[in-house]
Amino acid sequence: MSLAASLLLVALCANGGYGEEGREAPRTGHVSVVIVGGTGDLARKYLWQGFFQLYVNQVSGGNSFSFYAGGLSPSEKATPVLFEILKAVACSKDVSEERCAILKDQFLRLSQYRQLKSLEDYQELAKHIEQQLQQEGMKEAGRLFYLSVPAFAYAGVAEKINSSCRPAGGSWLRVVLEKPFGHDYRSAQVLATELLSALKDEEMYRIDHYLGKQVVSKILPFRIENRKFLDPIWNRHHIERIEIVLKETLDVKGRIPFYDEYGVIRDVLQNHLTEVMTLLAMKLPANVSNSEEVLRNKLEVLSSMLPLGKNQAVIGQYQNYKSEVQQELNKTKERVSLTPTFAAVLAHIDEAQYEGVPILLISGKMLDERVGYARVLFKDDVFCLQSQNNVHCRPKQIVFYFGHGSLKYPAVLVSKNLFKPTLTGGEWREVTEHKDVSVLGLQISDYYVQTPTTEKEAYSQLISHIFAGQKNNFVSTENLLASWEVWTPLLSNLKGAFPRIYPGGADNGDMLDVHLRGKEIRYNSEVVIISPDQMGGTSADSFQVMQGKFRSAEMVSAWTEELVERLAADMQEAAEAAVRESGVFHLALSGGSTPIALFHRLVLHHFSFPWRDTHVWMVDERCVPLTERESNFYSMHEHLLHHVRIPYYNIHPMPVQLNQRLCVEEDGGAQLYEKEISQVVNGSSFHFVMLGVGYDGHTASLFPGGKLNEPGEGLVALTESPIKPHQRMSLTFRAINRARTVALLVMGKGKHELVTQLSRVKDNLEKYPVTGVNPTDGRLVWYIDYDALLG
Repeated sequence: MSLAASLLLVALCANGGYGEEGREAPRTGHVSVVIVGGTGDLARKYLWQGFFQLYVNQVSGGNSFSFYAGGLSPSEKATPVLFEILKAVACSKDVSEERCAILKDQFLRLSQYRQLKSLEDYQELAKHIEQQLQQEGMKEAGRLFYLSVPAFAYAGVAEKINSSCRPAGGSWLRVVLEKPFGHDYRSAQVLATELLSALKDEEMYRIDHYLGKQVVSKILPFRIENRKFLDPIWNRHHIERIEIVLKETLDVKGRIPFYDEYGVIRDVLQNHLTEVMTLLAMKLPANVSNSEEVLRNKLEVLSSMLPLGKNQAVIGQYQNYKSEVQQELNKTKERVSLTPTFAAVLAHIDEAQYEGVPILLISGKMLDERVGYARVLFKDDVFCLQSQNNVHCRPKQIVFYFGHGSLKYPAVLVSKNLFKPTLTGGEWREVTEHKDVSVLGLQISDYYVQTPTTEKEAYSQLISHIFAGQKNNFVSTENLLASWEVWTPLLSNLKGAFPRIYPGGADNGDMLDVHLRGKEIRYNSEVVIISPDQMGGTSADSFQVMQGKFRSAEMVSAWTEELVERLAADMQEAAEAAVRESGVFHLALSGGSTPIALFHRLVLHHFSFPWRDTHVWMVDERCVPLTERESNFYSMHEHLLHHVRIPYYNIHPMPVQLNQRLCVEEDGGAQLYEKEISQVVNGSSFHFVMLGVGYDGHTASLFPGGKLNEPGEGLVALTESPIKPHQRMSLTFRAINRARTVALLVMGKGKHELVTQLSRVKDNLEKYPVTGVNPTDGRLVWYIDYDALLG
């Protein structure tokens, strides 16, 4: 255990550990509720409705209330906004219109807005609460602060609460925190330490609204109520796999500044789906309402998980995400975001009970339907020779159905070939009349179905638990850090990985289907190939890898991922042919961001590439030290050379730094590289040159208006770029056009206008240097993805 983690646990112990306030008799009296960020989106959509429901439920329970919306705006500006929000709260169906009107009027009278910006503002709030208690002779029960603010503000607000707003005389303090609780293990640890300097752990309620969903909160009670059926089969001998899935149809427009920093793994898998997994796999507590035991058993699951690496995950990104990032973050077209909007992760628990049982956690945006569920699929030990429709031949499964999808309502479903689940209490009821609907391979009539008697909103549920001091549906500091310990290594391994691009919705087809092999997961389809008669539309099912002509040269076109696959395969084919013919393969690679996806493909999938017989050359280089991130060689080394077994003497960086100077003509760096090429490469003719194309039509480091765009004598030259760093070293057209094969890779919607222009113009080196690429005795192949080709 690290020193920082040890110190954090010491702080936890010093602050009293994980106290269980819910065990004590609730203290009655006056409760002050403060929503910091009280006019924001979350407060508007969920929090005020939740606190109104709390007020309705508790108004006759011996407590009195005051409600405060806190924010940075001055009171005169924000008060009208608050009251528009409050007017929209609604009563449940069992409350009459007359009573509802009275309750809403009372709730509005008890609510006010206060500016909470400085320490003085919090001191004024505390003073106001104290005066109200004295004037009305009320005994204080406690104060509840709900922090609906960005996570970076938590520590500052917590310190202000601690120094000026703590109640006195044994009254309780509860501070609610919304995710994200950090970006990785280290940031979560830092945030936790900062918060523990101001608040006790038992005072903090880290909210995961998924734990407030009725079906999720039913998982543990269901397992306990049906223990006599489940104990014999809830193990590796009977469970085929566990699936925890959250599919969404919406994009992330409007959330890009947050989402691009976090992505789907941090946004959904690390918290919501992980919490559901722990509920399914944890040891059953002796008392489900004992928060300490529940949290301890969850922690055991997290501590028993096998490490997650890049072979335990696949990621994707919906096609329009890139343009949304550029628009909302005001980024240039060259900005490439690798943030995943889809992820499927394969987890395993290193416990005898679940040894070898695959646990799939899957979530994504822009999928075919909105639905969430956890499915426990059991092994089928019955073979039906003729009566395949017999109930015993159908899938055996238990489905915790969170809502939406084909069923439309939350439910627990048990296939009838397993057992009839117990039904206790009045909060759940059995559904006996069914619509003609199918859920995960079974008709609804093939299940025993239980659903909540009354559907309740997750935030309302959790707010009632906070008020009661029940912590078993919240995330403790220790469990939070244990979760990040599981997920941080995977996030580090995926950094720089290119997600599979998918079009979105029904057009995804089978592009996101996954295949499990042992403890590894991968996409089921490496390349999407569709029959030619489907080529009429522009959906994912409408395209295959196409070949044609572009500017009288060969052209290959496909979706980005399949295009890169094809280029990598063609490059390996050329390498193997060259090695068979002459024992060596000379490969020249361009810089910039374009080839990075190709590098990753070569590293991860082309294990038989003849690297030992390959010489890697640079097409161009920026005049910066090779150890700096701006260097093309640095990028090539980090993404390719560092990961393959290539002899170091087969690597040929451009000599841009000589005599402790960068690209000085008198140092003769260009001539040195040309001499090296002439000595090592037969006839100075590379076997394969890979180029990209800039938005201005430049290729290599040969730019519009450059002096070296006409064929000359040299193979290598110093050039000038219009953008920093201005000085470059580049192969000339003479060197490029000597190659046996030149590949021009063009990707992204941002290149569509350029591709359109290039399809219309004749050779014009002055304006479009790329038109000067015309191999003398070799072949030119354009690799253009559908975004660049079709826009």
